[in-house]
Amino acid sequence: MGLAAPAAAAQDTTKACLITKTDINPFFVKMKEGATAKAEELGVELSTFAGKVDGDHETQVQAVESCIAAGAKGILITASDTKAITDVVKQARDQGVLVIALDTPLEPIDAADATFATDNFKAGELIGQWAAATLGDKAADAKIALLDLSPSAPSVDVLRDQGFLKGFGIDIKDEKKIGDEDDPRIVGHDVTAGNEEGGRTAMENLLQKDPDINVVYTINEPSAAGAYEALKSFGKTEGVLIVSVDGGCPGVKNVEEGVIGATSQQYPLDMASKGIEAIAQFAEDGTVPQPSEGLDFFDTGVNLVTDKAVDGVESIDVKEGTDRCWG
Repeated sequence: MGLAAPAAAAQDTTKACLITKTDINPFFVKMKEGATAKAEELGVELSTFAGKVDGDHETQVQAVESCIAAGAKGILITASDTKAITDVVKQARDQGVLVIALDTPLEPIDAADATFATDNFKAGELIGQWAAATLGDKAADAKIALLDLSPSAPSVDVLRDQGFLKGFGIDIKDEKKIGDEDDPRIVGHDVTAGNEEGGRTAMENLLQKDPDINVVYTINEPSAAGAYEALKSFGKTEGVLIVSVDGGCPGVKNVEEGVIGATSQQYPLDMASKGIEAIAQFAEDGTVPQPSEGLDFFDTGVNLVTDKAVDGVESIDVKEGTDRCWG
């Protein structure tokens, strides 16, 4: 009789999946760490999957299908293609699987049961406000380069870009669209694939368009590091403000060293940890997590990190940013 008990217990174990864009980016490494620790704490059986590179949609589709087949109760996903993934996500939800988008909202956002994310628009807005306040009167004549993520413009890409421009004081026209602004201060947009090499190439391209760029918005800190290398090779680092989003330890270190002026820090460990808690709760009593008040997602927090604080823009210093960083 006693031999049957472990088998019965195994059947009762809640299964969950974490599917990230890659397993290399420190952001997703920290996410996996948060999910794994919380799954162990709550007795959830966690399977993890990742795309081979950022943008690897097909591997993510296969991962969702594997999770459905394995009887997962919930799936946490950072989608590479926020529009195309919705078909297979619908299949999962039709099978009674709770699907939570982490960090990157699906399009439409209600294609997932819930979204646990940084307020990416606010993250962009904070660095935009900081850059404009730091420049002061010179903001009126700024020459801005925008280093975005990818041509498919996933929601996180659009939100950060548009948030930055709005924070800087630019009319963003359609806030769901990158590149429809007509403000003469914008030199141009290019894409980076979110990595250092892409950041370097995009920055080189935009410097050829206008060598006097003095404000550089970057989708994340690896692309910011690449942009800095390109500026350095052109002898252009003086008087150029680079701003970014992520809050990884290498990025915060770059703020400390003056490579990046300010970055908006997000908290991937909390996202994934809270996601596993939500799956466990759903498995127990069917509760679906609710968004934060006034938002269409659950806000996991963001802070501006800089040692050059400006009036009117709330921030934390590099020391606190280092205490809370990841990677």
